[in-house]
This record gives sequence, structure tokens and C-alpha cells, in this order.
Amino acid sequence: MNKRQAGGFWEEEAAAYLQRAGVRITARNFKCSRGEIDIIGFHRDCLVFFEVKYRRDESFGTGAEAVGVRKQERICRTADVYLYRHPLPPQAGVRFDVVAVCGRKIEWLQGAFDYRRAGAWRRG
Repeated sequence: MNKRQAGGFWEEEAAAYLQRAGVRITARNFKCSRGEIDIIGFHRDCLVFFEVKYRRDESFGTGAEAVGVRKQERICRTADVYLYRHPLPPQAGVRFDVVAVCGRKIEWLQGAFDYRRAGAWRRG
């Protein structure tokens, strides 16, 4: 299995994991000129943008560590486009999560980064 195939496989596994945890997935692999977001869905009262990162082991760092500031900014800019195309009700929140997979272990990091810190998305 090459890297792309492994990534696709673990994205599917992450989506199934999130659905079992109560996430209602509304989009997968959302793409625009600003980037791509792996999974988008609602968890409780929040629209959540999920980045899935797979690592065979932690010898080069964890999946969560691979989502650095530049990647966060790209995800936020892409989220801007998604939110422009799909406006949210005023009471809905927005969150950015990472699903880190190491070996066969899946870890869901809720609120992994904040759009204000990443400096891209501005609401109303």
C-alpha cells in the first residue's frame, strides 16, 4: 500500500470512528483553490473541520504535530470558502479538530487549534 492509499484507508477509518462517536458528516475531501479539508461534520452544536493525519509510527513525530501553523492557516482559509458557500445559523459554533492515527490507534483531538490563532477565519 502506497502513502496515498494508506491515507485514503485511514481517512475512511477516521470517518467511521467519528460517526460512531456521534459526528454527522456533511462533506468529505472538500476542495477549493485555497486547499482541502478531509472531513466536515457536525458534532453537537459545532460545525467541525477535521484534518486526518496518519503515521505508521512516531519516529518522525505524531500526526498531530504534522499539523503546523502553515497547515492550520490553509485549513482556515479553506474553511472560509466552505462557510461562504454554506452559511451557518448564528448559534452554531465552529471548531477545528485533528484525527491523529498512529499505527492502528486513532486519537481525536477536539479543538486542536483555533481559527483566531491561525489568523484566517473571521466571523461576522
